[in-house]
Amino acid sequence: MKQRVVLTDAGRVYAAELRVGMEALSSATQRVMMLGGMGEVLNLAVLPTFGTQWLIPRMKRFAALHPDVTVNFSARTEPFDFEREPFNAAIHFGDPFWPGATCEYLMEESVVPVCSPEFRRRHRLSQKEDLAHLTLLQQTSRPTQWAEWFEQVNVPAARAMSGPRFEQFSMIAQAAANGMGVALVPRFLVEDDLASERLVVLFRDALVTDKAYYVVTPDSGAENRLVLAFRAWLVAEAATSLKVARKSRGPAATVVK
Repeated sequence: MKQRVVLTDAGRVYAAELRVGMEALSSATQRVMMLGGMGEVLNLAVLPTFGTQWLIPRMKRFAALHPDVTVNFSARTEPFDFEREPFNAAIHFGDPFWPGATCEYLMEESVVPVCSPEFRRRHRLSQKEDLAHLTLLQQTSRPTQWAEWFEQVNVPAARAMSGPRFEQFSMIAQAAANGMGVALVPRFLVEDDLASERLVVLFRDALVTDKAYYVVTPDSGAENRLVLAFRAWLVAEAATSLKVARKSRGPAATVVK
């Protein structure tokens, strides 16, 4: 007969207290490691696709202005407590609210329907009503997005919330580029795919909500010179990006609100 070791009530309390202490020690160790080394360090929490498709390609300009600064990137999709996480700033999409922090506006997003050129040819897409009967690629964190788009362009679509679901915009854009269906994506995140014609915008009706992108900085680091410099640089980059995008697209697209 096998014997089994079972914690007493006192043992369970001790184990719980020990676990909290170990987690605090791990967090403190991580902070020291991320802040260590030569020169200044900036630790950023970024939305994955925003980071890879928009922010990182522009970071060489920040590096040119601050050559002695090391910038670390980590993926975060939800707000967190800056007091418990070792970050100097974060990128946030949603409303301008983050407890214990300041949200600085960067940009809104224009969400448009895209697919591969081959998919468009194969299904002979020419009007919005055609989309209601095709495979709609769904964004997990925005389950009603297609339903909202169809409602605002006055197209009935009983299957608006059906279709394969993807966690990140980078996944859904890749799926659309490979002919898996039609995706609704923020245009600024797929500009390279549009330029190379891996993706095409089907209709210029854009879904624009009251949500936006913000750079978030903790109130506890309000006087941090490097954080303030990064925030100012990022706001300026976003403004420049918007001007370039408007110029390259020509006349403004129809905006659906």
